[in-house]
Order: sequence, then C-alpha cells, then structure tokens
Amino acid sequence: MTRSLSNVGCLLVWAWLGLSATALAHGPTPQKAEERIRIDATPAEVWQVIGDVSALADWQPMLSAVHPSQGNDTIADAVGAERVLVFADGGGEITESIDEYKPDEHYLGYRLLKEDPSVFAVSFYTATIQALPLDSGSEIVWSARFYRGDTGNFPPDDQSDEAAQKAMHGFFKQGLSKLKQTVEGG
Repeated sequence: MTRSLSNVGCLLVWAWLGLSATALAHGPTPQKAEERIRIDATPAEVWQVIGDVSALADWQPMLSAVHPSQGNDTIADAVGAERVLVFADGGGEITESIDEYKPDEHYLGYRLLKEDPSVFAVSFYTATIQALPLDSGSEIVWSARFYRGDTGNFPPDDQSDEAAQKAMHGFFKQGLSKLKQTVEGG
C-alpha cells in the first residue's frame, strides 16, 4: 500500500509540473490601443476626411498609398470595401476590409484581412475611428483590438506584444496628428 501511495504521489507531482509548464507556455493575448485628439472642426468636417476610405494615405504619414484590393477597380465608401495599405518605409502592404460605415455617426470600423507582420507587427486587428462632438470642435477616437505579429509562445522581440503595441499606437498617433493638421489647415 505504501508503494501504491508513493506512485500516486509521484504522479501528482508530475501532473502539477506538467500543468505549471503548460501555464507558462501560452499563445498571444488580445491587446488594445486607443488614441484621442481634439480637432477644431465639426465632426461632419472631420468625416469629410476620415470617411473617404480610399484617402487614408493623404493623412497617414506612415503610408505612401492606398489602392483597391486585387480584383477590385475602386474602393467604395461602404461596408465590404477592401483597401490595400502601402507603407512608406519599405513599401510593404497589408489589406483591410471595411466592416462598419456609418456617416450619420461619423464612424468607421474595419479589420485586417491580409497581414504582413514584417511590415506592421500585428497578426490580426479590428479597429474603429469616430469623430465625436466636443465643445465647438471634435474629439477623434481611434481604437483597436489586436494580436502580436508572432502568435507562437516565444515571439522574437520585433513580433512581441510590446512591438505590436508600439506599432499600433505609433500608427494612430502619427495619423491623428496629421489628420488634425489636414483638417485645421495647418
């Protein structure tokens, strides 16, 4: 009986060690980013810029161009539209799909369809941008939920949660700064 209890004890120790190791090795966790900026223009005036889904490169300095996805002639300002973002630094591309387009609410929702973590250190995201009334101007809220570029248990530094956070926040901050300048005419 003592030998049997000893075997059970060993099994319990091994099971505990196995569960502990499993808990340490985990995949990615969802990340969030949000940036805000005040713009001295009405939400309708801001929407004239952000509501044109094909013109993102006009106010996002990290991009050199936006073009229709393969098989499409244009990018519609509508749900289901797809756009390819061409990055200025190196020319890499990612593809997005417009999931929500609400001009009356000055609201746009979109998601990543085709990733390239070597260009933008995320593997998936959903994002929204909205112009909200604030005093005599607007508050622009740009937010996303996303995963790091490498979804394995031990990502390299350039594909980690920190790299994904840096990429997303940097994209939003640079875009909002240029959006403010574009809309306010500065």
